[in-house]
Amino acid sequence: MLTRARARRRAAAVVGVVAGGLLLSGCAAVDLPLAGVRLGADGVPHALIRPCGDDSYESPSLDGWARGIDDGPVTTGWDVRKEKLTGDAEFPLFSPPAAWKARHRGAQQLQPKYHYSMTFGHYITGDSYNGIVDFTTEQITALKPGQVWADDKAMSLGEFEKLAENSC
Repeated sequence: MLTRARARRRAAAVVGVVAGGLLLSGCAAVDLPLAGVRLGADGVPHALIRPCGDDSYESPSLDGWARGIDDGPVTTGWDVRKEKLTGDAEFPLFSPPAAWKARHRGAQQLQPKYHYSMTFGHYITGDSYNGIVDFTTEQITALKPGQVWADDKAMSLGEFEKLAENSC
């Protein structure tokens, strides 16, 4: 049988765990399909970034790594430390806008047997999200003209734009 003091401690612990869980879950950024990759008419992969509405975003990056230990250099890609970037962006995947002053590493082209992740973030308390797209070289090189890789599948550019808009 529980004493009154023990029952209060147990109830307080339950309330604390629930409140802590709600507090922590409210602070986590949600991953949204607001980034994509497509092949340009010249066969060069292009990055697509679609923040929600007029939201600013920060720290766009591209990280690529070999899937196996013998498949190539450890990493490739670029990262940007700028904040308060605005507007939709489209650019060659390995050539972000010069004004972003990206730091490049490794080979600046798609590598066979590599996995990539391109991300950007919008971090406002209670309204934080990451735009993200994960892909492999093979997935991008298999795209047909006019297709975009986003949300783990190929789709038309129109479908991507609608997906991004509806995700916000």
